[in-house]
Amino acid sequence: MEQTGTSKNVLIIIPCYNEEGNIAKVLASLRSVSIPGVNIRALPVNDSSKDNTLLEIKKLTSVYINLPINLGIGGAVQAGYKYALKNNFDIAVQFDGDGQHPADYIARLIEPILNNESNVVIGSRFLDKQGFQSSALRRFGINYFKYLIKFMLGVTVTDSTSGFRALDKKTIRLVCDYYPDTYPEPEAIVIYTLNALKIKEIPVVMKDRESGQSSIGSFSSIYYMIKVTLGILFIYIRLKGNGKRSAL
Repeated sequence: MEQTGTSKNVLIIIPCYNEEGNIAKVLASLRSVSIPGVNIRALPVNDSSKDNTLLEIKKLTSVYINLPINLGIGGAVQAGYKYALKNNFDIAVQFDGDGQHPADYIARLIEPILNNESNVVIGSRFLDKQGFQSSALRRFGINYFKYLIKFMLGVTVTDSTSGFRALDKKTIRLVCDYYPDTYPEPEAIVIYTLNALKIKEIPVVMKDRESGQSSIGSFSSIYYMIKVTLGILFIYIRLKGNGKRSAL
């Protein structure tokens, strides 16, 4: 990893909804991360959880965002991006609060940005096909989005639904203007690509969540595919039609 004379500030954005059983381990794993020349700050974003997630966060850190209403994953992550922009962070990393993302991969995730090779870096489960690979139905959906995005944009992203991703400062400014709400990860790739940002994937080994339940079940997976497909088409048409930086 190339180093410069100035330390880089990295914000780890942790969207949390009903993660009282996971957030302590997630924050502990992040405290163990040490990267030369990099200052890391963890920012839990409590998305109006119904359990004791906020109480657990308050026990562990004084730096957090507590949303008074539930905004969904996109709104929670965008709140973190706005914090990153306001506080002049160089890189923002989205890191799920369910314990699936490996903290020891953060150095590899941000390396292409530190070396000016990429604007966005996505941690993919499917490059090396190791670790937790999700359910068969969700894998089908992820593969579907891979080919849909390739057909529309000419780029291949093997794990477009991965919430383990890093953004540089240019991209942070962009997503503060607009970021998709409910299931943002595949839709955001359209925004990045049509704004000529460089996207890179790195292989990661993810884990199954240790506690709680995913919000996407079998029926929800079908709804998810339909909703995200429409979202991708909407953003693509808006951006191609108006030539602007965001889908507003």
